[in-house]
Amino acid sequence: MTGVPPQPTLTDGDLTLRPWRDEDIDVAHGLADDEMVRWFDFPGIPPRSSLAEAVERRRQAYADDRSAVNFVIELAGETGPVGTVEVRRTSPGAGKVFWATYKPYRGRRVAQRAVRLLMVYAFGELGLERLQVEVDPENRASARVAIRSGFRREGLLRGGAVLQGERRDLAVYGLRRDDPRADSLPGWTALMDSVLPKKRVIAHVVVRDTSGRVLLCKVSYKKDLELPGGVVEPDEDPATGALREMQEELGTALPIAGVVAIDWLPRWEGWGDAIEILYDGGVHDPSLIDRLQPDGREILSLAWYAADELGDLVSPLNQRRLPHVLAAPDRLHQLRDGHPL
Repeated sequence: MTGVPPQPTLTDGDLTLRPWRDEDIDVAHGLADDEMVRWFDFPGIPPRSSLAEAVERRRQAYADDRSAVNFVIELAGETGPVGTVEVRRTSPGAGKVFWATYKPYRGRRVAQRAVRLLMVYAFGELGLERLQVEVDPENRASARVAIRSGFRREGLLRGGAVLQGERRDLAVYGLRRDDPRADSLPGWTALMDSVLPKKRVIAHVVVRDTSGRVLLCKVSYKKDLELPGGVVEPDEDPATGALREMQEELGTALPIAGVVAIDWLPRWEGWGDAIEILYDGGVHDPSLIDRLQPDGREILSLAWYAADELGDLVSPLNQRRLPHVLAAPDRLHQLRDGHPL
């Protein structure tokens, strides 16, 4: 790349990002500690020569095409570097952000302020459109820096890194140039939405006949008989989800007359926890079953079952809760894993 400008110095008035100087190497080497060894996967405290070589590589990467820009962090009132921050281009328009704060200066928002300064530079002068941070989920301090700097949590790379010989997960945080600022209401809301817990919502329908039996489906994906219904889609209310699932599975959406049970399901066989709502599908003549049309892919067949016939035909969860619901279908059952509260 021709015409690369000199690496700039950036400041917020109290914290400064500037290029490395040769005299910084001795100071920075003396401040390396076990936390840096752990999270940067060093075999031990690196020798001074390794740091000097790394600084030279970063200088060359900047001089060649600004594929990596590494800054020393200075703090007003302190002598020498207090940490480092870097943006490294990974593809056209996108880069990864890295940082380290030396032990004597941790807990003073050094990394957060440095990352914010770097973001302005990366989105502005470097013309990047997306920045990404990858953090070990146990590195909570770095996760806080990412969130407080405006990065949204986007997912988890399972086994995405090797740390001290152990394959570990990586949490991915991303920020686009056109994202609303984190100090605005839309930006803050989107940021919090990316990290707050999300539960699945399941909507099933309890359809009964005039003998008090319940309609159950033989499904293609497990041995247990199941109630009509399923998982509620994003941006779909649970009642609409229940009606949609019935339409897809049974060929018709039976009217629902309210909620008969609300149940919390703990983690089970690889599934995360969930909230399940059981809707009242009403009481029908047994001949209703002849008018329903199972889809033949997910729902293979339908039949009526009395409470005392369920036994091992349904999951342990439904073995616990369906007898309660069928015995008192006119009340709202509040359940925890199928047990009455």
